[in-house]
Amino acid sequence: MKPNETITQGRAVCHRPSIIQFLQDYRHAFIMIFYAMVYIALFILLEKRSVTDFHIIHTRLDDHIPFVEYFIIPYLLWFPYCLFSVAYFAFFVRDKGEYYRLSLNLIMGMSLFLTVSWLYPNAHQLRPAVFPRDNIFTDMVRILYAKDTPTNILPSIHVFNSLAIHTAIGTCSQLKAHKAIRAFSGLLCLLIILSTMFLKQHSALDVTLGTLIALIGYRLFYAETAYDRDRVPLRRATARH
Repeated sequence: MKPNETITQGRAVCHRPSIIQFLQDYRHAFIMIFYAMVYIALFILLEKRSVTDFHIIHTRLDDHIPFVEYFIIPYLLWFPYCLFSVAYFAFFVRDKGEYYRLSLNLIMGMSLFLTVSWLYPNAHQLRPAVFPRDNIFTDMVRILYAKDTPTNILPSIHVFNSLAIHTAIGTCSQLKAHKAIRAFSGLLCLLIILSTMFLKQHSALDVTLGTLIALIGYRLFYAETAYDRDRVPLRRATARH
């Protein structure tokens, strides 16, 4: 008898190593893992390229939005919000179609962002020269400003990804009964969107375009599915008559 084989009712059954079984069962997860690596590499190149002529993004509304350092908390929560949500859909949601819809939506929006940034170098001048207060939150914002340049901001990926993630959570059949999770996701999504403006990381125009792309993503990947799901009870009721 070969290694990794056992006898079951007179037949030899081969047990594949657990790591191979895991990779086969969750090979779909590599879609976003591979794309994330490509995206990060391209974004780093984007940030490091030599550009002297940026298009300045600004709206009148930006001048009326105050700087509020406390929004650094939801702004930073965007990272685990996206990471854990994608991981949940990859490893725990039984309907893999929901994972694929989320992945394609994220890939569409993030690729569009890279394309716009390469073809239309953009930046803003909204960051305060002096912080109105001095506390641990402004210290965190200082670190953020030092790490993240005020360039390549249109459209806002913070906004688009947050809305794409919340759309997936809000339409997930497996989470339909978990109203608290969906409500928390909606609240966090809203706070993240607001944080981009109150931290002076994005212009209102960036937020508007990020929201518009998220709406386009919903129409492309979710609207027809939601329409068909809503019609199921009607079709069943018609069939009974």
